[in-house]
Amino acid sequence: MKLVVALGGNALLRRDQAPTSENQLENIRRAASQLARVASSHQLVLTHGNGPQVGLLALQEASYRAVEAYPLDVLGAQTDGMIGYLLEQELCNLLPASRVVTTLLTRVEVDPGDPAFQNPHKPIGPVYTQAESQRIAADKQWSMAPDGDGFRRVVPSPQPMRVLGMEPIRWLLERGALVIAAGGGGIPVARGADGRSLHGVEAVIDKDLCSCALAIELEADCLVIATDVDAVYLDWGKPGQRALGKVTPQALEQHTFQTGSMGPKVEAACHFARASGKRAVIGSLERIEEMLAGRAGTEVSEAP
Repeated sequence: MKLVVALGGNALLRRDQAPTSENQLENIRRAASQLARVASSHQLVLTHGNGPQVGLLALQEASYRAVEAYPLDVLGAQTDGMIGYLLEQELCNLLPASRVVTTLLTRVEVDPGDPAFQNPHKPIGPVYTQAESQRIAADKQWSMAPDGDGFRRVVPSPQPMRVLGMEPIRWLLERGALVIAAGGGGIPVARGADGRSLHGVEAVIDKDLCSCALAIELEADCLVIATDVDAVYLDWGKPGQRALGKVTPQALEQHTFQTGSMGPKVEAACHFARASGKRAVIGSLERIEEMLAGRAGTEVSEAP
């Protein structure tokens, strides 16, 4: 099968961990060991989140005041290279030498008039206490919002319109390569007034929505959205919480899910199932083989 597997940024750097290079490498090694098991028998395009990483880079940039901080599109490209390098190296260490693994920086076009630019809601960076959040927001003029028991910085997250650079991704897949692309939802770019030239924009694209667009364009057989929970839950965090197994987009859309967490994953899964007629699965990376076999996670498809 041709698979697009979307790794969550929090799956690569867990919420309760310090954002150190050692912790990130440990998690990436764990992820690579799971991915290697399915890479041997499937065509694989791997995408990944970058919320914790790009937020940390932005925080480091803001602490150095001698020059203006780099914009989010440039920081996003930096995280693509960093995370892609680590994933590529660990996968190469596990896969046969004949299997090519390659990382591509991927631009994604967005609409400069997208209302998301007026309503920042995508969480990035570390989790702060309320007191820390208020201090940082005042100091750096950042927008902050609740995230679980803490607070995180939020930035604009426009809808992906078009994934650029599809030709090299297809070319590499046809030759048996495992491709790492569209990291962090891709590097957001928009068209200038001339309708032709492109420029980076200050935003972060949701990696699940971008992965959905990529999977549709590639005519993937399955979109796998790997996260740090084992399924989509109703009444999450409440005594009666319950996991969903096989479900249609119509049934799933009867419920509301958190915008900064499970919401985009559900939206991406429903859109892919409708647009492609194939299935999307959401769940823990540790159970990816079971998810592909239909025995774990939440499977979203038009078929009952």
